Amino acid sequence: MYESYYGLSAKPFQLKPDPRFFFGSKGHKRAMAYLEYGISQGEGFIVITGEVGAGKTTLMRNLFREIESKNILAAQIVNTHVGSDDILRLVAAAFGVEYEDTSKAALLTRLERFLRQCDKQGKRALLVVDEAQNLTPRAIEELRMLSNFQTDDRSLLQTFLLGQPEFRRTMLGDDMKQLLQRVIASYHLGPLDASETRSYIEHRLLTVGWKNDPTLNEAAYTMIYDFTEGIPRKINSLCDRLFLMGYLEEFHAFGEAEVTQVITDIRQEFELPAKVENIVQRPDASEELKELASINLENVHRLGKMERSIVSVIDALRKMLPATKVNNIQEDEK
Repeated sequence: MYESYYGLSAKPFQLKPDPRFFFGSKGHKRAMAYLEYGISQGEGFIVITGEVGAGKTTLMRNLFREIESKNILAAQIVNTHVGSDDILRLVAAAFGVEYEDTSKAALLTRLERFLRQCDKQGKRALLVVDEAQNLTPRAIEELRMLSNFQTDDRSLLQTFLLGQPEFRRTMLGDDMKQLLQRVIASYHLGPLDASETRSYIEHRLLTVGWKNDPTLNEAAYTMIYDFTEGIPRKINSLCDRLFLMGYLEEFHAFGEAEVTQVITDIRQEFELPAKVENIVQRPDASEELKELASINLENVHRLGKMERSIVSVIDALRKMLPATKVNNIQEDEK
């Protein structure tokens, strides 16, 4: 909606990771350096951790774009709520190896054969495992065992593990010692600072042709940083809502008042109605009563979303249709 209104070539604050919008903060540049170092070594494990929405996946997408011409066959796993046997099937599927209706021994044989074929073709295999904090110790051990596939002078598979901060605690367990011995680099990706948050927003806007319309003043940038704590995904979500409101209200400048309004709207959407919340949290409440309260709460949220959607549609129609037609629509609704 707001892209054309502000003369932008695309949506600047989408939540989907896109390497076009990669922003090289101090932390992201250092994390990228570790990844590039790992690629140059061609063996072992590289571990990158960070908070939810810190930009780990975008980091990997940017790496994939950079290694396209380096004869590296990269595969990615994002669904990690699986057991030890299923993790091997996911690895096989990611590399396009047949995995159905086969024993574990046969599957390992197929994976080794595939990796040796890659090596003969002058290609290196790189496995990227996202959401690694969900892996069980046995699943992690299966991944470690895959690193045993080697020729006389090099490893046939290299693995990058991306996870949330708790994955670092998992790696410190007694059963992770053998894995730690094969980790050649590890880095924790932190949030952006206040200055980087402003640069990040401007970078994404400039990527889609922003010409300083709308403008954001210092107070707006400060409030965005305070609310999002420098987490890129949170910044995207807040700014997307801010620009949508600007489009609906025909704003061309954002300051403290506008950002405050959007933050207030976001907080209200996730607040529990007081009476319903009290019922749900009461330890002496019956299960039936809690269930009824939860259903009521769900209905409240659903009606709220419907109301906001209707208001947004009417506001959009007001911009696209003559005023008399919109007024007629509203009269018919009454």
